[in-house]
Amino acid sequence: MIDETDPDSAPKRGYHHGDLRSALVCEGLRLLAAQDADTLSLREVARAAGVSATSVYRHFPDKTALLTALAAQGLAQLGAEQTAAAEAAGGGEAGFLATGRAYVRFARANPALFRLIFATPILSAAQDMDPAESDANRILQANAVDAAARDGTEARVHALRSWGLVHGIAMLALDGQIEIDDAMIDAVIA
Repeated sequence: MIDETDPDSAPKRGYHHGDLRSALVCEGLRLLAAQDADTLSLREVARAAGVSATSVYRHFPDKTALLTALAAQGLAQLGAEQTAAAEAAGGGEAGFLATGRAYVRFARANPALFRLIFATPILSAAQDMDPAESDANRILQANAVDAAARDGTEARVHALRSWGLVHGIAMLALDGQIEIDDAMIDAVIA
């Protein structure tokens, strides 16, 4: 029973996170859906998570650390979407093509996050994150090895050609250079 006269027995009214770091990343990703990474602030992420601005610094010493965590989470999401697309297509060559289509769709659905991952040096500068170790890159490399075995090209060449195609389409779309819808994505990455 709560004693209304005892302030220590009253229920706490402040918001408490079991995992504040994850909550901050989640809010940062949500905010990136509406703005670019340059305009995102630690204070804004704290406010969105319902915590004080100073509490953010327990998990992220500066904006670069937060942006690095957001980019790493975004890269993990991209890898998960590509894996799901490959599995839905039945794997093999059809699965590899599905991963490329998933890449472009991810970019279109998450432009600020995509740019943070691929158009800034944030992940390559991170000491604890190697983009080459991501699921997205592992999928690309494994499929490039398979494709190279089928057509006799070098796996590295096939990986670069494939990534260049989907990344180029994604960036052209994000930069407003081309209009592309799902049907065109399917037609171009076939």
